[in-house]
Amino acid sequence: MFPEEKSMTEVESMQLITSMINKAKNRFSETGMLYIRWGWLVLICCLVQFIALYFFNNQNSYYIWYVTWLAVAYQVIYFRRSKSKRAVKTYTGEIIGFVWWVFVICITLLAFILIFLKAYLGINPAVLVMYGMPTFLSGIILKFKPLRIGGICCWILAIVSALVEYEFQLLLIATAVIVAWIIPGYLLKAKFKKEN
Repeated sequence: MFPEEKSMTEVESMQLITSMINKAKNRFSETGMLYIRWGWLVLICCLVQFIALYFFNNQNSYYIWYVTWLAVAYQVIYFRRSKSKRAVKTYTGEIIGFVWWVFVICITLLAFILIFLKAYLGINPAVLVMYGMPTFLSGIILKFKPLRIGGICCWILAIVSALVEYEFQLLLIATAVIVAWIIPGYLLKAKFKKEN
């Protein structure tokens, strides 16, 4: 025992523990970068496909979406490398990670099933329904209202997309990612900078 070291009282111990819990709780770890990156990627894909279909009648315009598979591969490699560098793994971060992995698996399966069934007109409304699920749940988990609102907007736009032609469904997806991912992503980024 060091000469100047003294034992803590129960009250001091509880204050220290409470202080550490509050710091961990108040320190916001979601940077918003995933929402921003994926929002812009999906927005660009939607607009490129819309322009190719609507203005040039290019029936192979869906190839632009293969870019998202490259982004998924990059994301997996990035997370594996950064996982070892992360000092603290939060329960919230882990749950959100699982929510988004379930989303990726479900949207991939749903797309393959709808393509196999040749139900092409149902793909975009189904995608919008799926976009709403992880966005809304992330908003609940993070207690972040813009994500909850974004999720609800995705579901409303899913209903509207069932009523419009395929090309215009792409514009609804573009609107959804702006409202559900890009705007909340920048708000999360600002909140992260403010609190860290």
